[in-house]
Amino acid sequence: MPYINLQITKGATREQKAEIVKEFTDTLVRVLGKNPANTHIVIQEIERENWGHAGALADKPREPGKA
Repeated sequence: MPYINLQITKGATREQKAEIVKEFTDTLVRVLGKNPANTHIVIQEIERENWGHAGALADKPREPGKA
């Protein structure tokens, strides 16, 4: 039983999430031969203020020239 837990910042549309679920499922079927009926994908949306990257919170704009 494949299980994928995907964490993303909030903002994806329902259609985008549906496409992610389809594409991830299709990949597991194609690459690993998994049964799509037994494949589970959970999308957790995290508020940008609770997501940090490169030493800063994701809800703050970065200074120009900083990665």
